[in-house]
Amino acid sequence: MTRLKIEISVPESHAEAVIEALHAAGAGRVGAYARCSSVWKVTGSWQPLPGAQPYDGEVGVVQRSEECRIESVCDADRAGAVQRAVREAHPYEQAVIHFLPLYEP
Repeated sequence: MTRLKIEISVPESHAEAVIEALHAAGAGRVGAYARCSSVWKVTGSWQPLPGAQPYDGEVGVVQRSEECRIESVCDADRAGAVQRAVREAHPYEQAVIHFLPLYEP
């Protein structure tokens, strides 16, 4: 089974809701452990383009803000469910959720 690393940036105000959503969808299992994840603060940067409805910032203006980066893992067959659950809990119009394949010898 292919395992994936998940990376999500989210405002700190919504970090716990996103963590709950990704774990409820089946992410965060490592051996005999569940709900495994890590969180740290990062600075995000974005510029909403015309037609965007940003959660934070305004169209045409480069925005920088403190965010939390959440990392976890999941089996590849859970990726769709994890993506849907995180998008439901995430406040951004365009939540970026990275799924990266893990090399496991």
